[in-house]
Amino acid sequence: MQLEDFLHVSQLAIQTAVIVSAPVLLLGLTAGVIVSIIQAATQINDAALAFIPKIAAAVVALLFFGAWMISQMASFATYAFDQIPNVTQ
Repeated sequence: MQLEDFLHVSQLAIQTAVIVSAPVLLLGLTAGVIVSIIQAATQINDAALAFIPKIAAAVVALLFFGAWMISQMASFATYAFDQIPNVTQ
């Protein structure tokens, strides 16, 4: 296995990590911005008010995108394990 092959597997790992984490992060970011706007408009600065919608958004994202996320990670794991025989060459 050449250096280019290792770089390709590493690049694919980083790409998969970014793609898999994007739905949860984006929904959490959206919920955080909305709560921040509401807090700024009403001047209510309660810490629980900031965390609960973010956690709910993360749970919703995992419910809707969880199967897709597992599928993406499984396909990467399959590809990575298929590359093991090429290491000795």
